[in-house]
Formats: sequence, C-alpha cells, structure tokens
Amino acid sequence: MSLHDELTTFFRTRYPELPASAREVMERAGRELTDSGLAAQALQTGDTAPRFSLPTATGATVTLDALLSAGPVVLTFYRGAWCPYCNFALRALQQQHADITARGAQLVAISPQIPDESLTLTEKHSLAFEVLSDLGSHTAQQFGISFDLPDDLAVVYESFGFDLQRVNGGHPRTLPLPATYVIDRDATIRWSFLDTDYTARAEPSDILAALDALPSAH
Repeated sequence: MSLHDELTTFFRTRYPELPASAREVMERAGRELTDSGLAAQALQTGDTAPRFSLPTATGATVTLDALLSAGPVVLTFYRGAWCPYCNFALRALQQQHADITARGAQLVAISPQIPDESLTLTEKHSLAFEVLSDLGSHTAQQFGISFDLPDDLAVVYESFGFDLQRVNGGHPRTLPLPATYVIDRDATIRWSFLDTDYTARAEPSDILAALDALPSAH
C-alpha cells in the first residue's frame, strides 16, 4: 500500500469521528491557508536551499553545509509527533531509509518541536535518521513554508490534547506546511513537494525517483 493510500484510509476512518464543530473550524482554516498563496511563495524546485544549523534530538548540531559535503540531502518538514499523518510519513520514510542511503543521500527530518520530543519520536519509531528541532520555525520560514494557526484552530487542537505550547518550546501557533525537498550537493533544490493540506505527504517512491534523476547520479 502506498503512503497516499494509508493516509487516505486513515483520514476516511478517523475524520468523521471528530466533532462537527471541530471539522468546520479545520476545514475553514484549510481553505484560508490554501487561499493565502503560501505554497506558491515557498521555495520550489530550482531554488537554492537556505543554510541552517539545528540541534538534533541528542543535543548535537547539524548544518546543511556539513550534510551536503557528504552528498545530496532529503529534507522533510513535519508538524510534530502529535500529528498522526506526520507519523505515517516518517514511518514510511524509515522503511525506505536504506534505499535513500544506497543512493548516497542523507535523510533529515525537521519539526518545530523541542529536542526531547524529537528524541521520544525517534525512539518510538526506531528512526535511523536525524530529527532536528526548529524552534520558532525559523528554518521553515526561510523555506517559505511556516504559518501561524488561526485562534479558533489553536483552540480545537488544544481540545484534542495537543500541548503545542510545551512541545514547541513556547511557540505554539507556528507550524510548517508538509514539505519535502531533494537538495543536490550545490544546495540546489532538485525536487520539491509541499501542500497546504495537512493530510498530504511526499510519496517515498517519488523521492527515490528524484534521487535517481540527480545530475550527479549519472
């Protein structure tokens, strides 16, 4: 089953169980985010990836320059461990991790969560790749994919038990769009996926195809 099929099945099963009032707020916020034009303004294929330096789950520091010195990078942004769609996507990437590294690339995930949350997530899903903490979503902002939750949607998330104030280190309203980039060694974005729909994620097979198509791969 593809990741898309997994996500679709989960959505169709779980979404109708949510209170109608919550669904209304979520759907309105989704339309507003789509209409904002954020996705069109974000970095896309052909753009240069901004340099970043972010902490790992264990307190080390990872820079994009250091990653690129070893080969191309698959960079994926996710909202947090509280987001079930993100967890599906990270597990799917873990399943393809060996295929990604076999192509000489490194996989790195970025979220606005504090390192302790990233460590818990890494251990829970036995992730073999680095999970970096982008507190305040400053790196996501450089990629053009950060946005602030509207007040009523923040209240809905709180009602679901999502303690974003704590897990995001005092930046509860700012999140990244679901986005994945394949970045070549010269920092050029060779392939990109981003969507204002929080249920959408890059298909791992498409990421592998993008790595196979890199100029350096030939």
